[in-house]
Amino acid sequence: MTEVIAPRPDTHVQKRLPTIHYLVTMPQPETHLFEVTLHLIGYPLPILDLKFPVWTPGSYLVREYAKNLQDFAAFADDKPLPWWKISKNHWQIETSGISELTISYRIFANELSVRTNHLDATHGYFNGAALFFRVPGWEKQPIRVTIVPPRSEWQITTALSPDAGQANTFCAADFDTLVDSPFEIGNHQLYKFEVLGKPHELAIWGEGNFQPHEIISDIEKIIQVEAQLFDGLPYERYVFLLHLFNQAYGGLEHKNCCSLIYQRFGFRAQDKYDRFIQLVAHEFFHLWNVKRIRPKALEVFDYDQENYTPSLWFCEGTTSYYDLLIPLRAGIYDAKSYLNHLSKEITRFLTTPGRKVQPLSESSFDAWIKLYRSDANSGNSQISYYLKGALVSLLLDLLIRAQHNNRRSLDDVMRKMWQQFGQAEIGYTSEQLQAVIESIAGRDLSDFFKSYIDGTEELPLNEYLAPFGLQLATEQEEEPYLGVKVNTENGKEMIKFVEAGSPAQLAGIDPGDELLAINGIKVTATGLSDRLKDYQPKDTIQVTVFHQDLLRSLTVTLANPRPIRYQVIAVNNPDSVQQKNLAGWLGA
Repeated sequence: MTEVIAPRPDTHVQKRLPTIHYLVTMPQPETHLFEVTLHLIGYPLPILDLKFPVWTPGSYLVREYAKNLQDFAAFADDKPLPWWKISKNHWQIETSGISELTISYRIFANELSVRTNHLDATHGYFNGAALFFRVPGWEKQPIRVTIVPPRSEWQITTALSPDAGQANTFCAADFDTLVDSPFEIGNHQLYKFEVLGKPHELAIWGEGNFQPHEIISDIEKIIQVEAQLFDGLPYERYVFLLHLFNQAYGGLEHKNCCSLIYQRFGFRAQDKYDRFIQLVAHEFFHLWNVKRIRPKALEVFDYDQENYTPSLWFCEGTTSYYDLLIPLRAGIYDAKSYLNHLSKEITRFLTTPGRKVQPLSESSFDAWIKLYRSDANSGNSQISYYLKGALVSLLLDLLIRAQHNNRRSLDDVMRKMWQQFGQAEIGYTSEQLQAVIESIAGRDLSDFFKSYIDGTEELPLNEYLAPFGLQLATEQEEEPYLGVKVNTENGKEMIKFVEAGSPAQLAGIDPGDELLAINGIKVTATGLSDRLKDYQPKDTIQVTVFHQDLLRSLTVTLANPRPIRYQVIAVNNPDSVQQKNLAGWLGA
């Protein structure tokens, strides 16, 4: 059956645009089921198309949200209407001669993440893309949402504006706004504060060792520093939604809010607290970079399929560069801490073999099939556009600063992108992005982009750090190189990763093998490093594994130790120019 195409928006049709109202209830939250009712009035066509989004902006993977939908029904005057499915996320309803109808369905919500829905006895959280249908052709229509909490003490927090005429009802200007405005409903703690004359809210669900006044104080500093960079705040009100969970980490940006998930006891240790603050800085920076400054491919969202762009390295990677830098500028940690955090990122990058295989622009383009779907070979064949994008942004910032004596920087690129594209929300192409960066750098960067964004040449980190009196120090492994990562799982020593070209791979060891012994003596994941220290490079050892339930003994020739850690340190006797450059960059 073919899809009915929406009519052209002539004057006659515009006068008959429907009103769209969603009712969301959760009468038995323990069942993890949201009950959703869509009420349409004034729909003018004989067939109503409804489409459920397959992904949500900011999380670049088709997540098939329709898989959680059940108990679909359609009514008019309490009488069932004929309906049928066209595809996995597309329903059609016969509406000939009917101008007012109701659609009901339920959504199973038991996945606690920033991009999905979660409902239990303590709260309800949902993202619009994972809960609401889109009416094709009518995406620009205003939408009202009414929430019915299961308990009177539950409160509702969302970035949407309330409808003054109806309790627990909120207004979205259009479908994009609805998708961009998650809801937190429950017994969360709510803190209100003001920054630069604008109201902000922090909603925290879950128990943990956080100190709300410390968190809010540092969030205020983050907001002030980023607002200074972009010359003001582009919203009237902003909401932080924070979920505390065991060993969790993540964030999802929205135009006037963000969702954060973090480990409940991750606020006392300084390195963990720094990581939380970097998460806040990252998601808040996105309200400019991505939500308003965004690639042409994301200017108009297609919720039915992948939206491809080679520029996610700038969307996410540049944001990742700033999420380390912003807390430094805010005075939350010092330059030494910043360089330690940067060193960890450089270590992650330089110990990922896939950096030599996958170009940065390809990593961006293939996010939909690779980054969020890692497998045992991902480390050999892929590089994260977050990680490499941050380091390419570092190089660009240092290049611009060194060339212009710190009178220009990547900050100027961000401001120009904001002025040229973000304020008007006009999407940019990769060519336009390069042109803006070149205009600030004052030089042609074709070779830079060819080598480090569209190619796989090694990033010349030392070359770019040198004008700032910095260099990379390398720490080698103590043991000869085997090339495997092993974890203990259910009492078994499982090989999780085998590096391409390593002695282990050349000998035929595979991810998924169970490691049993070296030279006939049992070995464990925790004891592997110490065992290898008993040997020298070029020594031959027998590694015994279970490979697909078959016992195998493989001959492995060990190689020279590999670098395992990189640290950004000062050069000996930096000259006055290097010291001045460093002070201009890091204030130290």
